[in-house]
Amino acid sequence: MLVHREVTPENPIDAPPVVCLHGWPESSLMWDATLEALAAAGLRALAPDLPGYGASPVVRPATWAMHRQALEEWRVEQGLDRVSLVVHDWGGLIGLRWACDHPDAVEALVISDTGFFPDGKWHGMAELMRTPEEGEKLLADLTEEGFTGLMRSVSEGMTDRAIGTYWEAFSTAEGRAAQLDLYRSGNFEELEPYEGSLAALGVPTLLLWGEEDAFAPVAGAHRFLAEIPHAELEVLPGAGHFVVEDEPEAYAAAVTRFLTRSA
Repeated sequence: MLVHREVTPENPIDAPPVVCLHGWPESSLMWDATLEALAAAGLRALAPDLPGYGASPVVRPATWAMHRQALEEWRVEQGLDRVSLVVHDWGGLIGLRWACDHPDAVEALVISDTGFFPDGKWHGMAELMRTPEEGEKLLADLTEEGFTGLMRSVSEGMTDRAIGTYWEAFSTAEGRAAQLDLYRSGNFEELEPYEGSLAALGVPTLLLWGEEDAFAPVAGAHRFLAEIPHAELEVLPGAGHFVVEDEPEAYAAAVTRFLTRSA
């Protein structure tokens, strides 16, 4: 069972649920400002920790498919019917595929700094992790100090508390092996059957992107925009790939505006 964070509004009865799905190597902690803003606007805000991240235990093999199944089992356990889904990074690769597989469970989408294209390319670190022996060496050599430096180099907004929490996913041999499971368990070509599926959902969709994202550039947001004709695009100036933590208040405000208007 996934552990999750939840913030409920003052009047939680019949409050529309919003599920926020974190990226890699983060946890539900990344959504704190967003959860608070959503609840203040009268929405029930939930953010699960995917297996092996935050407070959720490692499950191996930690495949792409396992993470999707864990998300669906958690949704059923929580008694959630239709949800608005907010995704970032790997949360998009997992959550958008889940959404297309469960179209009746999706009320609205907020998509941030991710990809969902069968011709997608892995960035440099991902390629190393996918390569036998190279990936094992990369993670075996990774220290907490090195991890902290890596996170600092890609996000000025990430707090010491957040970095310390995210490091926990790499602090054991089992946790490190699970990282390799995730990156090696699938290929972008698997997304070919999903072409057109996001548009076919026909739900309100916001593309909320960091202007300076070097891992999932804004060009990807424009590609989503072309494939989902009813989608809206908002770009947050100065934010990078970790847009939620680079601009937590601006991100939370944008998500809240969109979902309260779409409710």
